[in-house]
Amino acid sequence: METTSRTLGRSHIEVSALGFGCWAIGGEWQSADGQPLGWGKVDDDESVRAVHRALDLGVTFFDTADCYGTGHSERILGRALGKRRDDVVVATKWGNLFDERTRTADGQDDTPAHARRALTASLRRLGTEHIDLYQFHLSDADPERAAELRDTCEEFVREGLIRAYAWSTDDPARAAVFAEGEHCAAVQHALNVLQDAPGMLALCEERGLASINRSPLAMGLLAGKRRGALAAGDIRSRPPAWLPGYDADGSGADQAWLARIDALRDILTSDGRTLAQGALAWLWARSPRTVPIPGFRSVAQAEENAGALAKGPLTAGQLSEVERLLGR
Repeated sequence: METTSRTLGRSHIEVSALGFGCWAIGGEWQSADGQPLGWGKVDDDESVRAVHRALDLGVTFFDTADCYGTGHSERILGRALGKRRDDVVVATKWGNLFDERTRTADGQDDTPAHARRALTASLRRLGTEHIDLYQFHLSDADPERAAELRDTCEEFVREGLIRAYAWSTDDPARAAVFAEGEHCAAVQHALNVLQDAPGMLALCEERGLASINRSPLAMGLLAGKRRGALAAGDIRSRPPAWLPGYDADGSGADQAWLARIDALRDILTSDGRTLAQGALAWLWARSPRTVPIPGFRSVAQAEENAGALAKGPLTAGQLSEVERLLGR
């Protein structure tokens, strides 16, 4: 059974069932204390080629954020889309402050005034007149302030600057605050075969929201490639507290996570799938509302991820077997 397209919640915006996450193509950037926040060095020309290849393979949904590479990800995505902008659905995020000159994160701002400034800047960097899905990026923000921002987003919709909006948060109660808005279409949250989110999926079902899945490949672990130490400019080399699956000492992947992946390997790589394709297939089987957004830095990664579309979701039997193997 192929899964090629999905609708973003109540918005009637149709997207490919697979989106591409554009964090990695932003390149290197850092926190004020020097913590790496990117995925290491990138080749901008290769990033553009990878976006073009994704388009050719049927991917129509691209997710970025203003802070990724301190504006660089938005610029590269805008450059890559060019005249094909109207063929795709573009999502970006706001709430984090940064200095483009020093490529450094510089705090947060949850005010409605900043939301408007950030939107104006994102439109300029992306080279577009509207954002399809505008997402609040501060996952633990105050719910009362979020209600104000939801109303601000409704103003942006009325002005034609955005088509729909969402909150990037792992808290269903917070996501429910945004869901009260007419043009709230989704919630972006962590979800992969090792990190289920039943409460968030229940909220999406109840409120008619799309579930946009960040970390669908567990920050690369489910791509099957990361076993040893990582390059210095890679966030996984010095993982912050919110990034599970990697050892804090920079030695690479957490052995307990690798053991769970090994237990699932046969079932995820069945039917000719790569491990990454199997991890994406699990997400589509988990809920009809999921839209995974794996990251990419190369044409080869774009091809492998997009190749999951033709193979579709796991079967109900395979889904049950995964739960049994993980003891859930």
